[in-house]
Amino acid sequence: MRKTAIVCMVFLGAFASHFVWADASRIGGVEQAGTPEEICHPHPEHGKNQYIVGYGSLLERASRQRTAPAAGEAVPVRVQGFRRAWIARGSSTGFSTTFLGVSADARSPMNAVLFSLPDESAIAAMDSRENGYCRVKISAAQITTLDLSPLPDGERWIYVNKPQNIAPPSTSYPIVQSYVDVFLSGCLEVGRAFQLGDFAHECIATTHGWSSHWVNDRIYPRRPFIYQPNAGAIDALLKRELPRRFRSIRIE
Repeated sequence: MRKTAIVCMVFLGAFASHFVWADASRIGGVEQAGTPEEICHPHPEHGKNQYIVGYGSLLERASRQRTAPAAGEAVPVRVQGFRRAWIARGSSTGFSTTFLGVSADARSPMNAVLFSLPDESAIAAMDSRENGYCRVKISAAQITTLDLSPLPDGERWIYVNKPQNIAPPSTSYPIVQSYVDVFLSGCLEVGRAFQLGDFAHECIATTHGWSSHWVNDRIYPRRPFIYQPNAGAIDALLKRELPRRFRSIRIE
């Protein structure tokens, strides 16, 4: 019995060192096997349509299409079981930042979009872009469409933080306004397109970890509309929803 327990502990320790979840049941109950790369970026099932849940910068059409020009139209959805937060630490090279990420949390909902990718090359390009995350399968039961359309058939994926990249914002790794702008521009874009007046509000309300470590790195921040046409709407939204945090943003 003692020998069996030791073998199990060794196996689980090796497994956890290569995988984003220690609990396989949190990714649909399917036990994972393969090399670290295969586990982090599983091969899509041949012949099945492939969909990505976008919850951060992937909410914005232009941001998605920079990586996958042939990405399908996005559908607004609500996802259960993942907690969106400012937890994704960027590269240590140069001036860095903290991005949005998700972790498994059965009680947490968040709004997002669901969009298709046409082929494995597009999926590979998205994996390369999201290299601080692992692509994890998400079940149909966890996704509700907000435009009342039927959920399309296929495999559905969400990018989840690698444990070694998880950390809250700090002085050296702040939240940066240029990334907030992309995130909330996407939220505003989806809300307008589908007449979902509370969509952008829900984006903020279901995002955790807003921090005073937040810098305004917009170009010409006193005249931001020159480069960010949604600047006025974004700032009004942040001022209303996060007044204390908004007042603490520093110019950089």
